[in-house]
Amino acid sequence: MIIKEIQEEIVDEFSMFEDWMERYEHIIELGKSLPIIDPQYKTEDNIIKGCQSKVWLHGELKGDKVVFTADSDAILTKGIIALLLRVFSNFSPQEILDANTDFIDKIGLKEHLSATRANGLVSMIKQLKMYAFAFQSKLAQ
Repeated sequence: MIIKEIQEEIVDEFSMFEDWMERYEHIIELGKSLPIIDPQYKTEDNIIKGCQSKVWLHGELKGDKVVFTADSDAILTKGIIALLLRVFSNFSPQEILDANTDFIDKIGLKEHLSATRANGLVSMIKQLKMYAFAFQSKLAQ
């Protein structure tokens, strides 16, 4: 499956919910299914700057794919990062860099978040792309 297909799957998934309370509940459930990040990566260096809540993100290159793990101290934020990891983890750095994030607008996520959470969402995406950029540079050497 490619990133675009995963994004379309998420848009279809969210279209099944009738209102935003159900969508928030779904996002929270996604957060509960987020694999536990290794405690060694819950460091100050791995905290995403610009998030209201604490969000730890770790990426590593396994073969030619970037594998992300993450955690947050807030249930909604944990769900949001779980959603992003579902889209961006286990792809090549170039695929991550080339991917757009239109699915976020299609499901209406940004407009249903507070301004600080929306800024945090942008920071999370930026950090995922920064990891991809760093790994892409490493592969190019």
